[in-house]
Amino acid sequence: MVDQQDDEAETAEQWQLVNTPLGEKWSGRTRYAAAMYFYKRGDMSAETLEVYRICARLDSENPLPIIRDRGTGQDWLKRMGV
Repeated sequence: MVDQQDDEAETAEQWQLVNTPLGEKWSGRTRYAAAMYFYKRGDMSAETLEVYRICARLDSENPLPIIRDRGTGQDWLKRMGV
C-alpha cells in the first residue's frame, strides 16, 4: 500500500516532469511519460493524453496550445495555469 506522503512525492516529481522545458533532448517523451501518470490517476482525459503522445517525439512542440485548439482538456489547462 502506498502511503499518502509517498504519493504526494511521486505526484510532485511527475508534475516537474510534465513541465520539462521545451527543446531539451527527450523532453517530449518525458512530458508524455508524466502525462501517462496523470491520465492513470484520472487527472487527464484520453484526448489530452493523445496530444502528449503526438508531441512525444517533438521536443520543441508545446502540447498545451494544441490541447486548447482541440477544445479538450479544459481542466488540465486550468491546472497547468493556461
